[in-house]
Amino acid sequence: MSELLHQSEIIMSLLLDNRSTCTLTATNGVVWRAVADTVMGGVSSGNLMPAVIEGRNCVRLTGDVSLENNGGFVQACLDLSESGFLDASDYSGIEIDVLGNGEIYNLHLRTQDTRIVWQSYRASFLAQPNWHTVRLPFEIFQAHRIDQPLDKYHLRRLGVVAIGREMQVDVCISLLSLFR
Repeated sequence: MSELLHQSEIIMSLLLDNRSTCTLTATNGVVWRAVADTVMGGVSSGNLMPAVIEGRNCVRLTGDVSLENNGGFVQACLDLSESGFLDASDYSGIEIDVLGNGEIYNLHLRTQDTRIVWQSYRASFLAQPNWHTVRLPFEIFQAHRIDQPLDKYHLRRLGVVAIGREMQVDVCISLLSLFR
């Protein structure tokens, strides 16, 4: 019975990345990228690499967040569709299997409405030092420097972000999907 339940859960979700490749290319065909505040004059550093942690393929973001020079972020980002936008209107939120260093990270969403780099929709999660599943319903995402509500019809990009305070970054993602 539990196998049948697991199969129906898979059908109910939309897989974005299950880390079946040993590269930075996600299951959806798009490549994960690392971005740090250096693009805006900051001095934070980050490295993104495919890895195997505790027997699980993952994408691993490591680095250091510094607040010097008005900085303060490191992120692993993934465009959600090769064609531009992903319609997530039939889904309730985002699910990630994650392992980390016990720090709080953000998940940032960008849509067609987020035209300026600091605009996003944000939710926080704890990256515990063991593999676990985090479910973030769309309704908990908070608009950041944008007045429009989250447009689930036009999701563009997702970022796993260490932001806002000095910290060492070490977070791994082995599964990324939308859930119903």
